Amino acid sequence: MSNAEVLPLLETAGQGVVPCCPPLTERAMTAEEAETAARMFKALGDPVRLRLFSAVASHEGGEACVCDISDVGVSQPTVSHHLKKLKEAGLLTSERRGTWVYYRVEPSVLAAMGRLLVAPAAV
Repeated sequence: MSNAEVLPLLETAGQGVVPCCPPLTERAMTAEEAETAARMFKALGDPVRLRLFSAVASHEGGEACVCDISDVGVSQPTVSHHLKKLKEAGLLTSERRGTWVYYRVEPSVLAAMGRLLVAPAAV
C-alpha cells in the first residue's frame, strides 16, 4: 500500500492550470507548498526517473508505450517501479491497451512545473 499523494493542480476559470505553488521568485513558500513541490522534485531526483519522464514527455504524440521507453539501463521490473513512483507523484498518467501500458505527461503538469520555476519579468 502506498502513502504517496498526487500533486494538486488547480483549475481556475479562464486562467488554465495554476501550479500547486507560487513561482519561487514571487514569495517564500508555505510549509505545505514546499512539501507538495518537494514530492514532485523527489520523484524527479533519480536519474532513471528523470530519463523516463523525459522519454515520455518528448515522445512523438505526447505518450509512450512502456515498450518504447524501457531502455534506460535497468531491468524491466525496475523500470516499472520508477514509472509507478512517477505516477504516484502525479507526474505521469497511464492507460492499458491490450498487453501494453501507455504513459503520458499531462500538459497541466508541465505547465505547473514551468510556472513554479519561472524567472521574474524584467522591469
